Amino acid sequence: MHVRAARPDDAEALRTAVSRAREATVFDDIGSPLLDVSAAGVREAAAEAKWSFLMEDDDGPVGIAIAHPDAQGSEAELLALWVHPSHAGEGVADDLLSRVASSVTDRGVDTLRASVPTDSPGAQEFFTSYGFEPRETRRGPAGDETIVVTDVDTLR
Repeated sequence: MHVRAARPDDAEALRTAVSRAREATVFDDIGSPLLDVSAAGVREAAAEAKWSFLMEDDDGPVGIAIAHPDAQGSEAELLALWVHPSHAGEGVADDLLSRVASSVTDRGVDTLRASVPTDSPGAQEFFTSYGFEPRETRRGPAGDETIVVTDVDTLR
């Protein structure tokens, strides 16, 4: 498996991989929708984000991470992180998060942020295992969410 920068033409291959996983959208480990994986949705997300990375094996995509910097420049938001269920526990998330961390550091970003549903202990545990800590709770489009942050150096 290897990580590379995602391209707009990866949208259909990613949509197919997610569909074969019997999912309709990119999900975190507990089922919160993070990214519309229609070909148009993936193309739009990849085009708007500064950093998009795809993990693939010989059969195609097995994971994706998408992040974008804040206007101020010292923080970036992790917009999507997905790992194919058959590759869970194989280090795909580790490699994708490390690649995001290295890339954002190169642009002067020192903090990575993510939004996690407050009623999703599995997602909270996942991010905690990567060194993310709660910053605040707010009302998001899908309900209450906790904003978690980590120093990007902990992910590299």
